[in-house]
Amino acid sequence: MDTGTGNLYLAFAEREARGNSAIYQELAERVAGDAELLGLLGELPVPKRQPNLLFGAVRHLGGPVAEGWPAFRDWAATRWDEVSATMLERRTQTNEAGRCATLLPLLASLPQPLALIEVGASAGLCLYPDRYRYRYVSEGESGAAVEEFGTEGSPVTLECAVSGPVPMVDSLRERLPEVVRRAGSDLNPLDVRAEEDMRWLESLVWPEQTHRLERLRGAVQIARTEPPLLTRGDLNATVRELVALAPAGATPVVFHSAVLAYLPPEAREQFATTMRELPGHWISNEAIAVLPTVAERLPAQAPARPGLFALALDEQPVAYTGPHGQSLDWFTGV
Repeated sequence: MDTGTGNLYLAFAEREARGNSAIYQELAERVAGDAELLGLLGELPVPKRQPNLLFGAVRHLGGPVAEGWPAFRDWAATRWDEVSATMLERRTQTNEAGRCATLLPLLASLPQPLALIEVGASAGLCLYPDRYRYRYVSEGESGAAVEEFGTEGSPVTLECAVSGPVPMVDSLRERLPEVVRRAGSDLNPLDVRAEEDMRWLESLVWPEQTHRLERLRGAVQIARTEPPLLTRGDLNATVRELVALAPAGATPVVFHSAVLAYLPPEAREQFATTMRELPGHWISNEAIAVLPTVAERLPAQAPARPGLFALALDEQPVAYTGPHGQSLDWFTGV
């Protein structure tokens, strides 16, 4: 039995799916103990064995993921040629617009207007923070306090639970950050105008999370009115040119979420070195241990929630965030 792949699925079940998707937690745990499926997965390149990729491929092909383990297991094993071909062709490119709720306070704090550059952009849905509506909820002694602002009539409202001294600039209620350019890069950029690409994105939304599916469809609707400029290529090969193309007078802001974990450590360090040399600002929103310079500066123990990210501006951490933008725990004194 492939214990390495089995451990990958067990880690996914515990650290990512637990508390977020009971369906995926069970499937991942059962895959981890199934010698036949582990053997089939072991024939794929290591980066292609990811749980999200397997489950997304089965969903994309119309297979059962919410009907229990026996149905999933039999369908995947019987149609493995199709499943593996889809896994080899596609990438995990979850494009969660909800992360804009955690990026917004930093974006609002920078000199305006902004030239946004997202690396690992997928379809670029996080390039529209000025087109969404926001609902920040904080719990206090007298109950929940709600701050809501953003684009009136937007088909997307992003709700985020907040704690700590989040710098909610008063002007946000009147005006969101001004974005004058939306650009990015990806190894396989997805086109918001292409139905098959958008169907793949929908396949990557976890089955119980219907609110994320509705949010995705609303964000695609917004992006189709002004599609972003997306470049195909590795982030280390494209980021300098994208920054150089920022309009005069605009602040270049390179950002990414859940991207660098897919790079080997030497490629991450290469990217970090490049970002220290480029003009503008760098916002990272990654799993806590992905960027060592951020991890070593974290001032507080992470809340007891699975899969948290560390949000940082120019390598200085400012908050812990939920992986899909559902929470923002701001540090005191930053």
